[in-house]
Amino acid sequence: MNYIRFSDFSTLADSLIIIPTYNEKENAETIIRAVFEQSELFHLLIVDDSSPDGTGAIVKNLQSEFAGRLFLEERQGKQGLGTAYIAGFKWALEKEYEYIFEMDADFSHNPKDLIRLRQACVDGAHLSIGSRYVSGGKVKNWPFKRWLMSYFASVYVRMVLWVNIRDTTAGFKCYHRSVLEKINLNNVWFVGYAFQIEMKYSAKQLGFKVVEVPITFVDRELGESKMHIGIFKEAFYGVMKMRGKKF
Repeated sequence: MNYIRFSDFSTLADSLIIIPTYNEKENAETIIRAVFEQSELFHLLIVDDSSPDGTGAIVKNLQSEFAGRLFLEERQGKQGLGTAYIAGFKWALEKEYEYIFEMDADFSHNPKDLIRLRQACVDGAHLSIGSRYVSGGKVKNWPFKRWLMSYFASVYVRMVLWVNIRDTTAGFKCYHRSVLEKINLNNVWFVGYAFQIEMKYSAKQLGFKVVEVPITFVDRELGESKMHIGIFKEAFYGVMKMRGKKF
């Protein structure tokens, strides 16, 4: 595989972080800089759904500063989280990255945890999950009602799908490319909250090793949350439907 090698770093650039964005102008530049402060192992792909607030323009302005490391895919209209990640996964596989990450733009996921997620895959996991609900995992700044809903959503998923994953709805993940090569990305059913559940369930059903790495999840401080009741409904009914999916 032909990865980019940086002259001042002895390890191949084999890792790509995918961050979907829609109206994230308050966070875009700071999250990009925070990612690149961690390690030159990481490249970053922003998948922006034509944000009317100018998020895409902010990313474009930074591309010259981070040439060869920062990439932008612009899509027409708001198409959903799941389709943004799938577009990013296909891009990453085409470019032959070994480790492929999902990450939010709003700092609910700490860029400092990227190294630990990658290391879990280097050590033998096929999918590592930044988990709020394993020992050592935490949630900060969430209203109790939202924490309760999230926690029991994971309990519900475990009961219905019989998967031994504590944080089934987590969106901070590192995949080994073999997982995304095996999952039929053209046959992913869901685009919202249920997308995160479906991808984990698919990895488990296909026999891949999944590990959970404890993280502290922090609720966003800037910008508006993309969560709404329709996303939770999709997840609730979608989990029942997933039981019938063939792999």
